[in-house]
Amino acid sequence: MNFSRALLTGGLAFTVTVATTGALAQASDFPNRPVTLVTPFAAGSGPDAVLRLVSDKLSRLWNQRVVIDNKPGGGGFIAIDQARRAAPDGYTLLQLDSEHVAALPHLYKSKNFVTLQHFDPVASLFRTPFFVAVGTDSKWKTMGDLIAAAKAEPEGVVYGSWGVGSPGHLGAQQLEALTGIRMRHAPYREVSQLYSNVGTGEVPWAFASIPSSQGIYKAGKLRYIAVAAPKRIPQMPDVPTMAEAGGPASLEVNSFVSLLAPKGVPAAVKAKINADVAKVIADPEIRARFDTFAFEPLAWSPEEVQRNAEAKSKVYGELVRRGNISLE
Repeated sequence: MNFSRALLTGGLAFTVTVATTGALAQASDFPNRPVTLVTPFAAGSGPDAVLRLVSDKLSRLWNQRVVIDNKPGGGGFIAIDQARRAAPDGYTLLQLDSEHVAALPHLYKSKNFVTLQHFDPVASLFRTPFFVAVGTDSKWKTMGDLIAAAKAEPEGVVYGSWGVGSPGHLGAQQLEALTGIRMRHAPYREVSQLYSNVGTGEVPWAFASIPSSQGIYKAGKLRYIAVAAPKRIPQMPDVPTMAEAGGPASLEVNSFVSLLAPKGVPAAVKAKINADVAKVIADPEIRARFDTFAFEPLAWSPEEVQRNAEAKSKVYGELVRRGNISLE
């Protein structure tokens, strides 16, 4: 009996050792062929520009081609479905923002799709803050002014966003929840048209990132009256925080972008990708490009990406239920 148990235990130990050795060998050999980065973002967008920089650096580091495959549309599901069909070997990665990960499951209830049930976080790229943008001629100088106007005329103040379920939409929903105000939402298909209309005053305000609104801002047609963050942003040091501008101190509106892989990628391969992406993100050329967009470089572990995504999912779930928001 003891002899049989010893054989069983020894065999199990041998199997585990072989599996571990095989996984480590696979990681040390990774990648030995081209890697594809699938993205739901259109070519020329901020996340796409960052991904191309990252892919170029990874290609040099890995001595392998790193191919960008843009699959915009379908609320992100076109890119998601393509990556989901790929083998879980690390050779197909998916770039998603935190809304694809944390908001989609709440916005598309009938799909019964929970992103993190099908994909594992592998590496983080950056986080972008959002500013409250108004037209240059707007009478609102502070968040206090905007909130007072909305309180004086419930549902009379209109805000724009780049789509239902976007950070701009959900951020405004959170502002309503924290202040008790009620506003009307005007979703846009074209981001450039949104900020053009904010600049002319046709839409009184919208949340905006620097890359999405900098053209109108540099033309002198936009003002940023607050950044929805606990600290001022180095690229816009004169723009006050939400609290400093008279808004709710707890309101933070941001989005982070990461790389995910179909579930089942060996842990050693994921660890190698994470370490190599972190090395690339630390490159001075990429840091300089991030600065132009006010993107905050992130070097989170997969576990940190998961925790931050789950925290956002909780917030977004409550906001979607409160606002009865759906993309079905």
